[in-house]
Amino acid sequence: MTEDDIDAVSEVRVRGWQYAYRGLVPREYLEEMSPAENAQRRRGHFGASRGIVHNVVAEDDTAGGGVVGWAAVGPYRTSDAVPRPGAPGEDEELYALYVRPEHIGTGVGRLLLASVLDGAAARGCPRMFLWVLAGNSRARRFYERAGFAADGRTDTFEVGGAQVPDVRYVRVLTGE
Repeated sequence: MTEDDIDAVSEVRVRGWQYAYRGLVPREYLEEMSPAENAQRRRGHFGASRGIVHNVVAEDDTAGGGVVGWAAVGPYRTSDAVPRPGAPGEDEELYALYVRPEHIGTGVGRLLLASVLDGAAARGCPRMFLWVLAGNSRARRFYERAGFAADGRTDTFEVGGAQVPDVRYVRVLTGE
């Protein structure tokens, strides 16, 4: 991912939230999400996290091309704090993986996930963690098919005034 991809990534993220989290987070929150506002925040994060967070995009070279998916991975966060540079061999976390709704089921998500897992393994990462909404059965099946398993840890976070439950997943990468 480059800075030139930020607008497209923000569009993918917002449309991904609006599609995947319908019925799981307040409708009003989803309707008010703005790709332009997300891009503005992302520009700040992108520069500050360079070398810490690994952002990967998937592009479709057919029908005009463009970014159709995005994933971000970095050091495992033990809190909501901004991640610090991780040392080689430390656990990592998949912070985000979103695909344009019309590309769900086409293999784009699998390619993005394979790319971030390969990168993490090359960095010597022993385990990859991720958090997924408890009610997001499609995403949970996707990660389970990719070798991730819920490890029993749960949490909640606030979105648009509602408490939303999250489930942590883990996949062991070393020794694969």
